[in-house]
Amino acid sequence: MSRQIRATLFMTLDGVVESPEKWSFPYWNDEIASLKNDELKKTDALLLGRTTYEGFAAAWPGRKDAEGFADKFNSMPKYVVTKSLKKADWTNSHIINKNIAEELAKLKDQSGGDIMVHGSGTLVQWLIKNDLLDGMRLLVYPVLRGQGKKLFTDVPETGLRLDHARTFKTGVVELAYERAATPKPAVPPGAPQPRPTRQPTNGDDKGMAKRLRYTR
Repeated sequence: MSRQIRATLFMTLDGVVESPEKWSFPYWNDEIASLKNDELKKTDALLLGRTTYEGFAAAWPGRKDAEGFADKFNSMPKYVVTKSLKKADWTNSHIINKNIAEELAKLKDQSGGDIMVHGSGTLVQWLIKNDLLDGMRLLVYPVLRGQGKKLFTDVPETGLRLDHARTFKTGVVELAYERAATPKPAVPPGAPQPRPTRQPTNGDDKGMAKRLRYTR
């Protein structure tokens, strides 16, 4: 069975995903910790943008916990998509800087668990544009930042299916989405149907073609 690329992000109510360490910590509780542990159990590899990778590489190597979360996080394969980073020293790290779509498609074709994207808003946008993101989990925090990088500022229209939603005791809302076909716009009952464009015949000149071409 092929693997899937999934994203997990902390997001404010006004769509900001930048620097979650500045606004998410007061809302952390056992429910979110349990969610993150379950998420990690299904993860076989990490896929990260350069900024998130560098932040994680600086923070995670020295961590330990009774549940073994840090051990798995530190040991599993990590793929960093970057044009500027030349060296990745965090354990089991691999740089992807050429033929990115093809390389990620190859990773997806392998058997195993999920390839998880943490944060990395720019990378998530790129994955959506290239139809490589299979699902995403958003933890929406009851915070308005008013400024900062937002997740959905430069993405095409994309169909999603809500898999589930739940609210935690601290007011954080989990929204889990799967990729789905983009729905076609509905035509209200009784509305005039669009007419096909009439193409000019061989005998029409440019002016006649313009007059004959109509839409409604």
